Amino acid sequence: MAKQTFKGRPVVAGDINGKALLSKQPFNPTSSYIENIWGGATDKAPCTDQDNKELYKKDLNGVILCTSQCIGSSMGGAAFMAVAGLGVAPKAMLYSYHIDAVSASGIVMANVWQEKPIITIDLLGDEFLKAVKTGDPIAVKKDGTVEVG
Repeated sequence: MAKQTFKGRPVVAGDINGKALLSKQPFNPTSSYIENIWGGATDKAPCTDQDNKELYKKDLNGVILCTSQCIGSSMGGAAFMAVAGLGVAPKAMLYSYHIDAVSASGIVMANVWQEKPIITIDLLGDEFLKAVKTGDPIAVKKDGTVEVG
């Protein structure tokens, strides 16, 4: 696969490399982190959202999660902050659309209050989600550049 480059808007900037985990449907942080938020699991973060067939039961800890946007309750921001505090957050969140205010609040608070950044880039575009596949190598740059492949 030839390397493809996308440019988005850094929400929490940083340089990071890793493997993609793709959810073409919107990601629900509250439903996905039940075992961590309510169970206190700190060794892994298995996706508990049964409605997300692409992610269900996959470990979300340390991945570069690629999605269109987040959905769910107003607890979504707290979910990101909680998993960051537990040490099982994604390395990065990459959004093809705008990040929602609820998720942004939790991701920014994890960075500022807990000093546990979840590198976050939004506005990567529809072509980004068409190009990326689970397992693809991804490089994220602090200026919002994302390289896939």
